[in-house]
Amino acid sequence: MTTTNEREIPMEELERVTIRFAGDSGDGMQVTGTQFTRTSAVFGNDVSTLPDFPAEIRAPAGSLPGVSGFQISFSSTDIHTPGDEPDVLVAMNPAALKVNLGELPAGAALIVNEDAFTATNLAKAGYASNPLKDGSLHNWNVFSIPISTLNTRALEGLEMTSKQMDLTKNFFALGVMFWLYERSMEPTLQWIGDKFKKRPVFADANKRALRAGYAFGETTEIFHSRYMVPRAPQRPGTYRNLTGNEGAALGFVAASVKANRPLFYGSYPITPASDILHELASYKTFGVKTFQAEDEIAAIGSAIGASYGGAMGMTGTSGPGIALKSEAMGLAVMVELPLVVVDVQRAGPSTGMPTKNEQADLLQVLYGRNSDSPVAVVAPATPGETFWYAFEAWRLALKYMTPVVFLSDAFLATGAEPWPIPSVDDLPDISVPNRTEKAGFRPYDRDPQTLARPWAVPGTPGLEHRIGGLEKADLTGNVSYDPENHHRMQELRQAKIAGIANDIPELEVNGPAEGDLLILGWGSTYGSIRSAVERLQARGHSVAHAHMRYLNPFPRNTGDVVKAYKRVMIPEINLGQLSMLIRARYLVDAQGYNKVRGKPFRISEIEAEAERLIAELRGASR
Repeated sequence: MTTTNEREIPMEELERVTIRFAGDSGDGMQVTGTQFTRTSAVFGNDVSTLPDFPAEIRAPAGSLPGVSGFQISFSSTDIHTPGDEPDVLVAMNPAALKVNLGELPAGAALIVNEDAFTATNLAKAGYASNPLKDGSLHNWNVFSIPISTLNTRALEGLEMTSKQMDLTKNFFALGVMFWLYERSMEPTLQWIGDKFKKRPVFADANKRALRAGYAFGETTEIFHSRYMVPRAPQRPGTYRNLTGNEGAALGFVAASVKANRPLFYGSYPITPASDILHELASYKTFGVKTFQAEDEIAAIGSAIGASYGGAMGMTGTSGPGIALKSEAMGLAVMVELPLVVVDVQRAGPSTGMPTKNEQADLLQVLYGRNSDSPVAVVAPATPGETFWYAFEAWRLALKYMTPVVFLSDAFLATGAEPWPIPSVDDLPDISVPNRTEKAGFRPYDRDPQTLARPWAVPGTPGLEHRIGGLEKADLTGNVSYDPENHHRMQELRQAKIAGIANDIPELEVNGPAEGDLLILGWGSTYGSIRSAVERLQARGHSVAHAHMRYLNPFPRNTGDVVKAYKRVMIPEINLGQLSMLIRARYLVDAQGYNKVRGKPFRISEIEAEAERLIAELRGASR
């Protein structure tokens, strides 16, 4: 590839950089961020991302609700989060600037498309004057570039409308950033060729835009430095960039292969869980069957039916869908069939903010059904962990003949990180046999270790039995209204879930085994907590971090862990659900730290709250 002669400018080496791309929902910010992520992962950086989608599907162009963002943090060291504040904000219009400027620290770089700062767009964003000219941006290092004009000039001669040309300006901006941070264009050029191979004029246009942006970086005199973030040390292996929803889908397929059973996924589309349906639909060659149901109730009903027929029945949704599936989840508890229910949490209640993050479904999946209806609950902590806990959800569901909830959230689902691809041969065999022997068959006879009942599929000679939501008689499975039998069956179902605690790892602690403060978390708060604890430990504080991936049952040593510290702090993106459970079960004065803004915690927020608790503790001891 040839470009214009490059100026000699200094190259500065950095350990970590956080970039936020922001623009209108039609400006291609998700594509731009994803391509920068892929390129950085190929280069060998550790990467963490945070896509931020508009909550409204068709917000007016140029409006504040229509702003779409994508934050990427890439580093030469191991990182756990996409970062608190961006080092660079790329704002494609006034609305993107206004929505994101408050999180850009003073002195950071601000790259803007000056062509978008028209009177109309400024009015839509609520600006009384043009911030590029009124001096209000003096705290930042502003690079004002006529991106739209330069991009259109680069596409001259192509048979495209001006509107079509304008849709490629995101690649011009991406080219500038590739040049500025010493990234290769080749992975993105190849992606463009594959994406638009049936529309060569669009392929040519996007490639031209990318190269034009890169050439602008080389020739302009507005940049006085370039930056290099070296490769991060990684274990040997084959890596791919993985989002949480992709990881979950792969984990479910792997479980199907290692269980030697077909996987059935019945789902009704809902943000942010829909990508799992899309991903699984592409694995037909592995025997995966996907069904887009007419509603949430039909989706879980089809999954229960699949499990009754001997397949691995699964359904997926978000919080509003869990509410609709709750009665059928109770049915799966009653009939004791293996079922995995995926809940990719989002901000609520009701429709809430569909594209924003929350952790508020914990109590719903634990207790949101009538009567005592225990189910196992697993919760991955990072996008890469979604693969392993999707696999683990099925291991538990099959072994214990029980519904299991796989509890993810929007941050994990859409976030991405480099993921070492495991060998299928290294995954354990999780297959369980169907009951085929007629002699001695009783449908609610139980394995003495797991309390799981036999899996007798329809059509097996001599194994006919009752099925349905009415209470079953112990052993025979006949409908029973006997009070003592009902009490016994409730206890057996509860004991089966409680017994899983002996089959899962103990809760690990990062830091001292006892001390001043334990920060306990679950789900996608992992990265922020881990980073905050590392900073606190580096300053000599007696602080530890434990993260719960199993939420029902809790790991068997959880009580010992939380009682070993003078204070326990539990950050959650809800109003205190895990902290309530920990306080009630272990009688410790766990302090909830709760913010429900539709956004992940910042590292600095957790760090500051931890320091406040430590100072309070030391003051009380004087």
